[in-house]
Amino acid sequence: MTAHGTGGISAPLPRAPEGTASAPSVAQAPPTGVAEAADLAARVIAYDPRADAALIERAGLLAAEAHAGQARDNGDPYITHPLAVAGILAGFRLDTATIATALLHDVAEDTAVGLKEIGRQFGAEVARLVDGVTKLTRIELQSERTKQAENLRKLVLAMSEDIRVLLVKLADRLHNMRTLHFVPQPERRRRTARETLELFAPLAERIGMDALKTELETLAFQELHPEARQTIAARLAFLRGQGADLIRDIERDLRRVLAAHDVPVLDVVGREKAPYSIWLKMQKKNVGFEALSDVMAFRVVVEDRAQCYAALGAIHDAYRVVPGRFKDYISTPKSNGYQSLHTGVTVPERRNAKIEVQIRTRAMHEVAEYGVAAHWIYKQVGGDEKAPRRYPWVRALLDILENAEGPQDFLDHTKLELHRELVFCFSPKGDLIELPRGATPVDFAYQVHSQVGDSCVGAKVNGKIVPLRHHLENGDQVEIITARGGSPNPAWERFVVTGKARARIRRFVHARQREEHAQNGRSAIVKAARQEGLDISEKLLEGALKALKQPGLEELYVAVGSGALTPREVVHAAVPELRSPPRINDTSPLARPRGRIGAGPLLGRAAERPGAATARGGPTPGPGGLPITGLVSGMPYHFAGCCHPLPGERIIGIVTTGKGVTVHAADCHSLEAFSQTPERFLDVDWDETAAGARTGRVLVETRSRPSALSALTDAVAKQDGVVTGLKVLHRDEDSCEVALDIEVADLRHLERIMATLRAPVENLRVERARG
Repeated sequence: MTAHGTGGISAPLPRAPEGTASAPSVAQAPPTGVAEAADLAARVIAYDPRADAALIERAGLLAAEAHAGQARDNGDPYITHPLAVAGILAGFRLDTATIATALLHDVAEDTAVGLKEIGRQFGAEVARLVDGVTKLTRIELQSERTKQAENLRKLVLAMSEDIRVLLVKLADRLHNMRTLHFVPQPERRRRTARETLELFAPLAERIGMDALKTELETLAFQELHPEARQTIAARLAFLRGQGADLIRDIERDLRRVLAAHDVPVLDVVGREKAPYSIWLKMQKKNVGFEALSDVMAFRVVVEDRAQCYAALGAIHDAYRVVPGRFKDYISTPKSNGYQSLHTGVTVPERRNAKIEVQIRTRAMHEVAEYGVAAHWIYKQVGGDEKAPRRYPWVRALLDILENAEGPQDFLDHTKLELHRELVFCFSPKGDLIELPRGATPVDFAYQVHSQVGDSCVGAKVNGKIVPLRHHLENGDQVEIITARGGSPNPAWERFVVTGKARARIRRFVHARQREEHAQNGRSAIVKAARQEGLDISEKLLEGALKALKQPGLEELYVAVGSGALTPREVVHAAVPELRSPPRINDTSPLARPRGRIGAGPLLGRAAERPGAATARGGPTPGPGGLPITGLVSGMPYHFAGCCHPLPGERIIGIVTTGKGVTVHAADCHSLEAFSQTPERFLDVDWDETAAGARTGRVLVETRSRPSALSALTDAVAKQDGVVTGLKVLHRDEDSCEVALDIEVADLRHLERIMATLRAPVENLRVERARG
C-alpha cells in the first residue's frame, strides 16, 4: 500500500544540509543517509536510554546501501523516505524494533536484500515486522481494487499479530501524503488520497492516534477537494480576523471560571477544528458553515478523574450548555482507549461563541495524543514488552476476513466496519458491546459471537420483545433469543449494518446456494442421461472432469446447477459416442438447441410445434387449451404481477370477483391477504404440454458504474433470456437497484440466469421479486 515515487523528507526528522559530507575522498564517503540514521539513533536514546542505538545505525546503513541509486519522484535519494518514516515513529517514542523496521520496510521488496538476510542481521522480531509491513507482489492482471483488498488482507493478518505493523504502515502513508504533490500523475494522487481517507485515517482513529489521523485527513482533503478546503480555510481566517484573538480570550475565560470554582488545572489549550472535520460535519448535517456550532474546541487538562467532573460542573455552572452535546468517554471509553469528557457550551462574553470543551487527565491526554503508541513507552518505565497487540475491532476485521467470499467483499465490509458512529449497548450480564449507529439485534448477536448470530431467532431490548430490524440506542440492554439448529435468514442482509454480520450472512447464503446448485445439477445430469437411455455413474463423470475443466464432482454439479454447463454437455463429455444431431421428435427442453436473444424463437425448435409461443408472444394454450390445468375451459385468468409465477414452481389460483382467476406463485407474500377466505383458493398446476415464454422479475443490487446496465443485459443474453423491461428503483454514488423483467422458458431457466448475474462481484444482491 506504500505509494512509491513521492519525494522529500518529513518534518519530524531534521534534514542535513546538502553538500556537508566531510569524508576525505569520494571512495570513502558513507552512503547518503548513514549520518541521519546516527542522528535518529541519538533521538531514540534521548527518550529510551535502553534502546539499541547500534542496531538502529546498522539498519540505517543497510537501508542506505540497499537503496543506493534509487530516487523519489522529486529527485531525492530514496533513503530519505525510510528515514522520514522512522523519524515520525521516533516522534511517537516507539521502541528499537519498530524504528529499525521503519528503516528497512522497503528493503525486502525493492532491493536484492531478502527477509532471511534481515533476520540474520537484526533478529527474528525485526524480520517478522518487516515481513508484515511489506506489500504483496503486484499482479498486473488484478484490478486496482483487488490489489487494494489483497494488501489490506495482509495488513489485517499482520497487525492482528503485532499492532506495530500498523504503526509503521501509518507513518509510511503519512510521509507519502506529505510528499504527494511530487507525484506527476493526477489519478494516482487521487487514488492514494481516497485510500487514505477510506482506510488509513479510520485505522489511525481506531488506535487512538488522533493527531496522525487529522493530518492524514487534511492532506487527503487538500488533494480530493482543494476548492472546498480553500473556502473553509478562508472562512476560518475571516473569523480569526473578526474576533481578534478569540481563542486566547476564551482560554483566559476558562482558566478564570475554573479558578473561581477552585479546580486546579494543568493546561487549557484552544484550537480551530480541522477543515476536513468541518466539511464532513457540513456534509452530514447538510448545513452551511454559519450553522455549525463548534468550529473551535478547547482542551482542559487536570490531575485526576474527580477533577474532570469538578471542571465539568464549573463550566456548566458558568456557561449555557448546548443540548445534546455532552458525552462521557471516561465512564464509557472508546474502543481505542480514548477517555475524556466532551461538552458544548455558549460563551456569551465572546459574542455568544459556541465551543466544544474536552476535559481529561494528563494520562488520558497521553493516550489521546499517542494512542496505541503510548503503550510502547514501557521501555522507559519497565512495562511489559508484549504491549497490547489485539483489539476487539481487529478481531472483528479477522472475522470479516474469515467470512468474506472474496477480496472485494472483504474490502467493502472492512470499510463498513471502520466508518461508523457508535452506540453502546449491554448484554444481560452487563458486558458492554460497541456497535455502529443504526445497529440491530442481529448485529449485536454477531458481535457477541458468530454462532449466536447464526442461531438468533428473536431479541428482547430492555425486557421487551422487538423485531430483529429494531434500531438499538445508547444504553439498551439486549438479550438474544437463540434456537438450536438455527441459521441466518438471507433477508437480514438488508438491514444489518456491521461488516461482520453482513459477511457472515452472505457467506451462509452463498453456501446454501452452492448446495442447491449441486443438488439441482446432480438431478439434471441424471435426468439428461436417462433421456439418452443411460444410468450414468460417478465413475463415468469423473472421466469427463478434465474435458470439462472441473476440479471435482462437486464443482461439476455446481457448474450445471448454476447454468455454467448444460446437463447435455456433461453427458456427452462422459459418453462421447452420444454426440449426434438432435432427434426431430425430441421435445425435451434438455434436447432443444438454445435460441438467440431478441431474434427468433426463445426455445429453438419448440416454437415450431403447433400451439407454441414465439419469444415475444404471450402464453399460448397447449393441447389442453390452457397453459395451466385445474380451470374450467373459458374461465378468465391472468398471472399475478406481484410474483410473476413461472413453469416449474408451485402455483395457486385465487378467485377474484369480476376478474376471474389470478394465478400466484405458492410462496407469494400476497397470498397472506386471502388466508381468511380459503374458499377462494383453487388447486391449479402448469400444463407441461403447453409451450410458451413467461416473464419473471428479478431484483438486482449492483455497484454504480457506467457499464452496470449493459453488463446486466449481457449476462441475461448469455443464458438465452430476453429483457423485456428494465427499471432503476434506487441509485446513489455507490450502488443502484434494478428490476429486470426477463422472458424465460421456466423456473430453471430463470435460476440459471440469476446464477449468472450473481457471479460478478459487482452485483451485491440478486433475488426474485415477490409480492
